Amino acid sequence: MSDIVERYNIPEQHFWLHGPRAGGPVEHNAAAGMWNVYGYPELQEILGDPATFSSNVLRITPEDQKPEGLSLEGFITQIDPPEHGKLRKLVSSAFTRKVVADLEPRIAAVTHELLDEARERGGFELVRDLAYPLPVIVIAELLGVPSSDRGLFKQWADTLFRQDTKVSFDELFERRPQDRETTMKSWWEMSAYLAGHAAERRRQPRADLLTKLVEAEVDGERLPDEQVVNFAIVLLLAGHVTTTMLLGNTVLALDAFPEHQERARADRAAIPAIIEESLRFFTPFALLARATTREARLGGVTIPADQTVLVWLGAANRDPRQFTDPDVFDPDRDPNPHLAFGRGIHFCLGAPLARLEGRVALDILLDRFDHLRTDPDDPVVFMPMPTMTGVRRLPLV
Repeated sequence: MSDIVERYNIPEQHFWLHGPRAGGPVEHNAAAGMWNVYGYPELQEILGDPATFSSNVLRITPEDQKPEGLSLEGFITQIDPPEHGKLRKLVSSAFTRKVVADLEPRIAAVTHELLDEARERGGFELVRDLAYPLPVIVIAELLGVPSSDRGLFKQWADTLFRQDTKVSFDELFERRPQDRETTMKSWWEMSAYLAGHAAERRRQPRADLLTKLVEAEVDGERLPDEQVVNFAIVLLLAGHVTTTMLLGNTVLALDAFPEHQERARADRAAIPAIIEESLRFFTPFALLARATTREARLGGVTIPADQTVLVWLGAANRDPRQFTDPDVFDPDRDPNPHLAFGRGIHFCLGAPLARLEGRVALDILLDRFDHLRTDPDDPVVFMPMPTMTGVRRLPLV
Protein backbone atom coordinates (compact mmCIF):
# COMPACT_ATOMS: atom_id res chain seq x y z
CA MET A 1 0.00 0.00 0.00
CA SER A 2 2.91 2.38 0.61
CA ASP A 3 3.30 3.25 -3.08
CA ILE A 4 -0.43 4.01 -3.42
CA VAL A 5 -0.41 6.12 -0.24
CA GLU A 6 2.51 8.17 -1.55
CA ARG A 7 1.28 8.33 -5.14
CA TYR A 8 -2.12 9.76 -4.21
CA ASN A 9 -1.07 11.51 -1.00
CA ILE A 10 -3.71 9.67 1.03
CA PRO A 11 -4.32 11.52 4.34
CA GLU A 12 -3.00 10.04 7.58
CA GLN A 13 -6.55 10.09 8.96
CA HIS A 14 -7.30 7.15 6.67
CA PHE A 15 -5.12 4.92 8.82
CA TRP A 16 -6.54 1.66 7.44
CA LEU A 17 -5.08 2.55 4.03
CA HIS A 18 -1.59 2.96 5.47
CA GLY A 19 -0.94 -0.72 6.09
CA PRO A 20 -1.65 -3.13 8.97
CA ARG A 21 -2.56 -1.47 12.25
CA ALA A 22 -1.25 -2.49 15.65
CA GLY A 23 -3.60 -3.23 18.53
CA GLY A 24 -6.65 -5.32 19.15
CA PRO A 25 -10.02 -5.40 17.42
CA VAL A 26 -11.67 -3.41 20.24
CA GLU A 27 -9.96 -0.50 22.00
CA HIS A 28 -11.03 2.14 24.48
CA ASN A 29 -10.10 5.77 23.85
CA ALA A 30 -10.23 7.09 27.40
CA ALA A 31 -9.47 10.67 26.38
CA ALA A 32 -12.41 10.78 23.96
CA GLY A 33 -14.60 8.59 26.16
CA MET A 34 -15.38 6.28 23.25
CA TRP A 35 -14.76 2.73 22.07
CA ASN A 36 -13.24 1.89 18.69
CA VAL A 37 -14.03 -1.39 16.96
CA TYR A 38 -11.86 -2.42 14.03
CA GLY A 39 -12.37 -6.18 13.64
CA TYR A 40 -14.57 -7.83 11.04
CA PRO A 41 -16.32 -10.42 13.26
CA GLU A 42 -16.80 -7.80 15.95
CA LEU A 43 -18.45 -5.45 13.44
CA GLN A 44 -20.70 -8.25 12.25
CA GLU A 45 -21.82 -8.76 15.82
CA ILE A 46 -22.51 -5.05 16.36
CA LEU A 47 -24.41 -4.53 13.12
CA GLY A 48 -26.44 -7.68 13.70
CA ASP A 49 -27.53 -6.68 17.22
CA PRO A 50 -29.42 -3.35 17.15
CA ALA A 51 -30.99 -4.13 20.52
CA THR A 52 -27.57 -3.85 22.20
CA PHE A 53 -25.88 -1.44 19.80
CA SER A 54 -28.41 1.32 19.13
CA SER A 55 -28.25 3.67 16.15
CA ASN A 56 -29.66 6.48 18.30
CA VAL A 57 -26.33 7.92 19.40
CA LEU A 58 -27.97 11.27 20.14
CA ARG A 59 -29.54 9.62 23.19
CA ILE A 60 -26.20 9.62 25.04
CA THR A 61 -24.70 12.75 23.48
CA PRO A 62 -23.94 15.41 26.13
CA GLU A 63 -26.52 18.18 26.12
CA ASP A 64 -23.96 20.87 25.34
CA GLN A 65 -22.95 18.98 22.18
CA LYS A 66 -26.47 18.42 20.86
CA PRO A 67 -27.55 20.73 18.03
CA GLU A 68 -30.37 22.88 19.36
CA GLY A 69 -33.76 21.92 18.01
CA LEU A 70 -32.49 18.88 16.07
CA SER A 71 -34.85 15.92 15.91
CA LEU A 72 -34.12 12.47 14.51
CA GLU A 73 -37.78 11.76 13.79
CA GLY A 74 -37.83 10.00 10.43
CA PHE A 75 -34.03 9.96 10.19
CA ILE A 76 -33.96 6.30 9.24
CA THR A 77 -30.23 5.72 9.72
CA GLN A 78 -30.42 6.89 13.34
CA ILE A 79 -33.49 5.07 14.66
CA ASP A 80 -34.07 1.56 16.01
CA PRO A 81 -36.78 -1.08 15.69
CA PRO A 82 -39.71 -1.20 15.60
CA GLU A 83 -39.96 2.35 14.17
CA HIS A 84 -37.07 1.67 11.79
CA GLY A 85 -38.78 -1.27 10.10
CA LYS A 86 -42.03 0.63 9.61
CA LEU A 87 -40.29 3.57 7.94
CA ARG A 88 -38.01 1.42 5.80
CA LYS A 89 -41.00 -0.40 4.32
CA LEU A 90 -42.36 2.93 3.06
CA VAL A 91 -39.64 3.33 0.44
CA SER A 92 -38.48 -0.24 -0.09
CA SER A 93 -40.74 -0.47 -3.16
CA ALA A 94 -38.79 2.39 -4.74
CA PHE A 95 -35.59 0.33 -4.71
CA THR A 96 -36.77 -3.12 -5.80
CA ARG A 97 -34.66 -5.03 -8.29
CA LYS A 98 -37.08 -4.28 -11.14
CA VAL A 99 -37.43 -0.57 -10.35
CA VAL A 100 -33.66 -0.18 -10.17
CA ALA A 101 -33.05 -2.20 -13.34
CA ASP A 102 -35.56 -0.03 -15.23
CA LEU A 103 -33.41 3.01 -14.43
CA GLU A 104 -30.48 1.73 -16.51
CA PRO A 105 -31.40 3.53 -19.76
CA ARG A 106 -31.81 6.83 -17.89
CA ILE A 107 -28.48 6.37 -16.08
CA ALA A 108 -26.75 5.67 -19.40
CA ALA A 109 -28.37 8.70 -21.07
CA VAL A 110 -27.37 11.05 -18.23
CA THR A 111 -23.81 9.67 -18.27
CA HIS A 112 -23.46 10.38 -22.01
CA GLU A 113 -24.96 13.86 -21.59
CA LEU A 114 -22.53 14.74 -18.79
CA LEU A 115 -19.53 13.43 -20.74
CA ASP A 116 -20.61 15.38 -23.83
CA GLU A 117 -20.85 18.56 -21.73
CA ALA A 118 -17.39 17.92 -20.25
CA ARG A 119 -15.90 17.39 -23.71
CA GLU A 120 -17.32 20.71 -24.89
CA ARG A 121 -15.79 22.50 -21.90
CA GLY A 122 -12.42 20.81 -22.36
CA GLY A 123 -10.54 18.81 -19.75
CA PHE A 124 -12.13 16.17 -17.57
CA GLU A 125 -12.31 16.09 -13.79
CA LEU A 126 -14.19 12.96 -12.82
CA VAL A 127 -15.90 14.15 -9.62
CA ARG A 128 -17.09 17.51 -10.94
CA ASP A 129 -18.05 16.28 -14.39
CA LEU A 130 -19.56 12.85 -13.66
CA ALA A 131 -19.20 11.17 -10.27
CA TYR A 132 -21.08 13.93 -8.42
CA PRO A 133 -23.79 15.06 -10.89
CA LEU A 134 -24.80 11.58 -12.13
CA PRO A 135 -26.14 10.12 -8.85
CA VAL A 136 -27.54 13.51 -7.80
CA ILE A 137 -29.61 13.76 -10.99
CA VAL A 138 -30.87 10.18 -10.58
CA ILE A 139 -31.89 10.48 -6.91
CA ALA A 140 -33.34 13.96 -7.41
CA GLU A 141 -35.54 12.67 -10.23
CA LEU A 142 -36.64 9.71 -8.10
CA LEU A 143 -37.39 11.95 -5.14
CA GLY A 144 -39.06 14.58 -7.29
CA VAL A 145 -36.92 17.66 -6.68
CA PRO A 146 -35.22 19.65 -9.47
CA SER A 147 -31.85 18.14 -10.38
CA SER A 148 -30.89 21.64 -11.54
CA ASP A 149 -30.60 22.51 -7.84
CA ARG A 150 -27.64 20.14 -7.47
CA GLY A 151 -25.33 23.05 -6.70
CA LEU A 152 -27.35 23.61 -3.54
CA PHE A 153 -27.24 19.91 -2.67
CA LYS A 154 -23.46 19.87 -3.01
CA GLN A 155 -23.09 22.95 -0.84
CA TRP A 156 -25.19 21.37 1.90
CA ALA A 157 -23.44 18.00 1.63
CA ASP A 158 -19.99 19.57 1.76
CA THR A 159 -20.90 21.43 4.93
CA LEU A 160 -22.61 18.51 6.65
CA PHE A 161 -19.78 16.12 5.82
CA ARG A 162 -17.08 18.76 6.40
CA GLN A 163 -15.23 18.15 3.16
CA ASP A 164 -13.53 21.53 3.29
CA THR A 165 -11.89 21.13 6.69
CA LYS A 166 -8.97 18.97 7.66
CA VAL A 167 -10.16 17.21 10.79
CA SER A 168 -8.05 14.99 13.00
CA PHE A 169 -9.48 11.96 14.74
CA ASP A 170 -9.37 13.70 18.12
CA GLU A 171 -11.46 16.57 16.73
CA LEU A 172 -13.97 14.30 15.06
CA PHE A 173 -16.68 14.61 17.71
CA GLU A 174 -15.63 17.95 19.16
CA ARG A 175 -17.05 20.52 16.78
CA ARG A 176 -16.49 24.08 17.82
CA PRO A 177 -19.57 26.28 18.33
CA GLN A 178 -18.98 28.09 15.03
CA ASP A 179 -18.66 24.76 13.20
CA ARG A 180 -21.93 23.54 14.70
CA GLU A 181 -23.60 26.79 13.72
CA THR A 182 -22.44 26.47 10.10
CA THR A 183 -23.51 22.84 9.97
CA MET A 184 -26.96 23.51 11.39
CA LYS A 185 -27.46 26.45 9.03
CA SER A 186 -27.08 24.06 6.10
CA TRP A 187 -29.35 21.54 7.82
CA TRP A 188 -32.15 24.06 8.32
CA GLU A 189 -31.78 25.36 4.77
CA MET A 190 -32.10 21.84 3.39
CA SER A 191 -35.03 21.11 5.71
CA ALA A 192 -36.88 24.24 4.60
CA TYR A 193 -36.20 23.41 0.93
CA LEU A 194 -37.62 19.88 1.24
CA ALA A 195 -40.51 21.02 3.45
CA GLY A 196 -41.53 23.39 0.68
CA HIS A 197 -41.53 20.60 -1.89
CA ALA A 198 -43.43 18.29 0.50
CA ALA A 199 -46.11 20.94 1.04
CA GLU A 200 -46.46 21.32 -2.72
CA ARG A 201 -46.94 17.53 -3.07
CA ARG A 202 -49.81 17.64 -0.59
CA ARG A 203 -51.52 20.14 -2.86
CA GLN A 204 -50.52 18.49 -6.12
CA PRO A 205 -49.39 14.84 -5.83
CA ARG A 206 -47.02 13.46 -8.45
CA ALA A 207 -45.55 10.08 -9.35
CA ASP A 208 -42.43 10.50 -7.24
CA LEU A 209 -40.90 9.33 -3.97
CA LEU A 210 -41.65 12.54 -2.10
CA THR A 211 -45.36 12.14 -2.85
CA LYS A 212 -45.15 8.57 -1.59
CA LEU A 213 -43.70 9.81 1.71
CA VAL A 214 -46.32 12.56 2.04
CA GLU A 215 -49.16 10.11 1.42
CA ALA A 216 -47.72 7.21 3.43
CA GLU A 217 -49.39 5.95 6.58
CA VAL A 218 -47.84 4.17 9.56
CA ASP A 219 -50.23 2.53 12.00
CA GLY A 220 -53.09 4.30 10.24
CA GLU A 221 -51.60 7.79 10.51
CA ARG A 222 -49.82 10.02 8.00
CA LEU A 223 -46.18 10.83 8.70
CA PRO A 224 -45.66 14.17 10.48
CA ASP A 225 -43.98 16.85 8.38
CA GLU A 226 -40.77 16.52 10.39
CA GLN A 227 -40.48 12.81 9.59
CA VAL A 228 -41.16 13.37 5.90
CA VAL A 229 -38.45 16.03 5.68
CA ASN A 230 -35.85 14.06 7.64
CA PHE A 231 -36.54 10.94 5.59
CA ALA A 232 -36.14 12.96 2.38
CA ILE A 233 -32.84 14.42 3.65
CA VAL A 234 -31.43 10.93 4.17
CA LEU A 235 -32.53 9.79 0.72
CA LEU A 236 -31.13 12.87 -1.00
CA LEU A 237 -27.75 12.81 0.78
CA ALA A 238 -27.15 9.07 1.06
CA GLY A 239 -28.59 8.62 -2.43
CA HIS A 240 -25.71 10.43 -4.05
CA VAL A 241 -22.71 10.71 -1.72
CA THR A 242 -21.98 6.97 -1.62
CA THR A 243 -22.14 6.59 -5.40
CA THR A 244 -19.96 9.66 -5.91
CA MET A 245 -17.26 8.08 -3.77
CA LEU A 246 -17.77 4.59 -5.24
CA LEU A 247 -17.30 5.82 -8.80
CA GLY A 248 -14.29 8.00 -7.99
CA ASN A 249 -12.65 5.26 -5.95
CA THR A 250 -13.15 2.62 -8.63
CA VAL A 251 -11.65 4.82 -11.37
CA LEU A 252 -8.75 5.51 -9.00
CA ALA A 253 -8.27 1.76 -8.55
CA LEU A 254 -8.24 1.27 -12.33
CA ASP A 255 -5.52 3.91 -12.54
CA ALA A 256 -3.53 2.31 -9.71
CA PHE A 257 -3.93 -1.19 -11.13
CA PRO A 258 -3.97 -0.83 -14.93
CA GLU A 259 -3.97 -4.59 -15.47
CA HIS A 260 -7.55 -4.65 -14.13
CA GLN A 261 -8.50 -1.75 -16.37
CA GLU A 262 -7.32 -3.69 -19.39
CA ARG A 263 -9.14 -6.75 -18.16
CA ALA A 264 -12.38 -4.77 -17.83
CA ARG A 265 -11.93 -3.33 -21.32
CA ALA A 266 -11.60 -6.80 -22.76
CA ASP A 267 -14.43 -8.29 -20.72
CA ARG A 268 -17.07 -5.93 -19.32
CA ALA A 269 -18.42 -8.78 -17.21
CA ALA A 270 -15.43 -8.10 -14.95
CA ILE A 271 -16.77 -4.67 -13.91
CA PRO A 272 -19.10 -5.79 -11.07
CA ALA A 273 -16.31 -7.68 -9.30
CA ILE A 274 -13.99 -4.69 -9.69
CA ILE A 275 -16.64 -2.48 -8.09
CA GLU A 276 -17.06 -4.90 -5.17
CA GLU A 277 -13.33 -4.98 -4.53
CA SER A 278 -13.20 -1.19 -4.78
CA LEU A 279 -15.92 -1.02 -2.11
CA ARG A 280 -13.81 -3.20 0.15
CA PHE A 281 -10.46 -1.62 -0.68
CA PHE A 282 -11.63 2.04 -0.55
CA THR A 283 -14.70 1.78 1.72
CA PRO A 284 -16.72 4.99 1.05
CA PHE A 285 -18.39 5.48 4.44
CA ALA A 286 -15.59 4.22 6.65
CA LEU A 287 -17.20 4.86 10.03
CA LEU A 288 -20.53 4.39 11.78
CA ALA A 289 -21.45 5.18 15.37
CA ARG A 290 -23.53 3.14 17.79
CA ALA A 291 -24.54 3.51 21.45
CA THR A 292 -24.68 0.57 23.85
CA THR A 293 -28.01 0.05 25.58
CA ARG A 294 -26.54 -2.48 28.02
CA GLU A 295 -23.20 -3.97 28.96
CA ALA A 296 -21.70 -5.95 26.07
CA ARG A 297 -18.81 -8.37 25.73
CA LEU A 298 -17.03 -7.86 22.42
CA GLY A 299 -13.64 -9.06 21.18
CA GLY A 300 -12.63 -10.12 24.69
CA VAL A 301 -13.46 -6.66 26.08
CA THR A 302 -16.41 -5.55 28.21
CA ILE A 303 -18.12 -2.35 27.06
CA PRO A 304 -20.45 -0.74 29.62
CA ALA A 305 -23.94 0.51 28.85
CA ASP A 306 -24.47 4.01 27.45
CA GLN A 307 -21.14 4.17 25.64
CA THR A 308 -20.40 5.53 22.17
CA VAL A 309 -18.94 2.83 19.92
CA LEU A 310 -17.19 3.83 16.70
CA VAL A 311 -17.58 1.11 14.09
CA TRP A 312 -14.71 1.27 11.58
CA LEU A 313 -16.00 -0.34 8.39
CA GLY A 314 -12.86 0.66 6.50
CA ALA A 315 -10.62 -1.16 8.98
CA ALA A 316 -12.87 -4.23 9.19
CA ASN A 317 -12.70 -4.60 5.41
CA ARG A 318 -8.93 -4.98 5.86
CA ASP A 319 -9.12 -7.56 8.66
CA PRO A 320 -6.75 -10.43 7.76
CA ARG A 321 -8.92 -12.81 9.78
CA GLN A 322 -11.57 -12.40 7.06
CA PHE A 323 -9.66 -11.32 3.94
CA THR A 324 -6.49 -13.00 2.69
CA ASP A 325 -3.86 -10.39 1.73
CA PRO A 326 -6.25 -7.55 2.63
CA ASP A 327 -3.95 -4.83 1.27
CA VAL A 328 -3.97 -6.40 -2.20
CA PHE A 329 -6.56 -5.20 -4.71
CA ASP A 330 -8.01 -8.51 -5.92
CA PRO A 331 -11.34 -8.49 -7.81
CA ASP A 332 -11.19 -12.30 -7.93
CA ARG A 333 -12.03 -12.59 -4.23
CA ASP A 334 -14.89 -15.02 -4.02
CA PRO A 335 -16.73 -14.56 -1.83
CA ASN A 336 -16.07 -10.91 -1.05
CA PRO A 337 -18.30 -10.23 1.99
CA HIS A 338 -17.25 -6.63 2.54
CA LEU A 339 -19.21 -4.38 4.88
CA ALA A 340 -19.15 -1.23 2.75
CA PHE A 341 -22.95 -1.12 2.63
CA GLY A 342 -23.32 -2.19 6.24
CA ARG A 343 -25.14 -5.28 7.46
CA GLY A 344 -28.41 -6.20 9.11
CA ILE A 345 -31.45 -3.95 9.39
CA HIS A 346 -29.52 -0.84 8.31
CA PHE A 347 -28.01 -2.42 5.19
CA CYS A 348 -27.92 0.36 2.60
CA LEU A 349 -31.32 0.61 0.93
CA GLY A 350 -29.76 2.14 -2.18
CA ALA A 351 -26.98 -0.42 -2.63
CA PRO A 352 -28.51 -1.93 -5.83
CA LEU A 353 -28.85 1.55 -7.32
CA ALA A 354 -25.27 2.54 -6.40
CA ARG A 355 -23.94 -0.67 -7.95
CA LEU A 356 -25.96 -0.12 -11.13
CA GLU A 357 -24.84 3.50 -11.48
CA GLY A 358 -21.23 2.45 -10.98
CA ARG A 359 -21.43 -0.38 -13.52
CA VAL A 360 -23.18 1.67 -16.21
CA ALA A 361 -20.91 4.70 -15.79
CA LEU A 362 -17.71 2.63 -15.84
CA ASP A 363 -18.82 0.74 -18.92
CA ILE A 364 -19.42 4.02 -20.76
CA LEU A 365 -16.16 5.55 -19.51
CA LEU A 366 -14.24 2.57 -20.89
CA ASP A 367 -16.03 3.01 -24.22
CA ARG A 368 -15.28 6.72 -24.49
CA PHE A 369 -11.76 6.92 -23.06
CA ASP A 370 -8.84 4.96 -24.51
CA HIS A 371 -7.17 5.15 -21.09
CA LEU A 372 -8.42 6.18 -17.66
CA ARG A 373 -5.30 7.82 -16.22
CA THR A 374 -4.81 10.41 -13.51
CA ASP A 375 -3.01 13.61 -14.43
CA PRO A 376 0.50 13.72 -12.87
CA ASP A 377 0.50 17.51 -13.23
CA ASP A 378 -2.84 17.87 -11.43
CA PRO A 379 -2.76 15.53 -8.41
CA VAL A 380 -5.67 13.60 -6.99
CA VAL A 381 -7.17 15.20 -3.87
CA PHE A 382 -8.73 12.99 -1.19
CA MET A 383 -11.54 14.04 1.13
CA PRO A 384 -9.88 14.94 4.44
CA MET A 385 -12.58 13.57 6.75
CA PRO A 386 -11.55 10.33 8.50
CA THR A 387 -15.16 9.12 8.32
CA MET A 388 -15.19 8.97 4.50
CA THR A 389 -12.92 7.46 1.86
CA GLY A 390 -13.20 9.24 -1.45
CA VAL A 391 -11.65 11.71 -3.83
CA ARG A 392 -12.64 15.36 -3.99
CA ARG A 393 -10.85 15.89 -7.29
CA LEU A 394 -9.72 13.31 -9.83
CA PRO A 395 -8.44 14.96 -13.05
CA LEU A 396 -7.93 12.53 -15.94
CA VAL A 397 -5.78 12.84 -19.06
